Amino acid sequence: MSLRELDPKDVYKALQDNKAVLIDVREPREYAAERLHGASLHPLSTFDPQSLPLDASREVILHCGSGKRSMDALQRCQKAGVPITAHVKGGLLAWKTSGLPTITIDPATGAVVDPQSR
Repeated sequence: MSLRELDPKDVYKALQDNKAVLIDVREPREYAAERLHGASLHPLSTFDPQSLPLDASREVILHCGSGKRSMDALQRCQKAGVPITAHVKGGLLAWKTSGLPTITIDPATGAVVDPQSR
């Protein structure tokens, strides 16, 4: 299996078209502070490739903050024989640089801010 780095805009489109499942491998405190709409949390600290939701109709794509941990998780998947081969190149940083939306917490109110729910 070759490991693939996907452009954030391509991943965003795949998510919008319901052609992808997104897995966040960051830690819970990072996920709580800012996350991608629809991403499931599977922290690298407790990462088990066998527990990932495989979907024959949608590609499973991993992401983290910068791409380092998601690449580590991809390598773990490969070693475990789990057919997940893609991650977001540059992670959340590249996602935001591309101008794509994230879910955040309003520091003044503690309210969840999700631009996609408007």
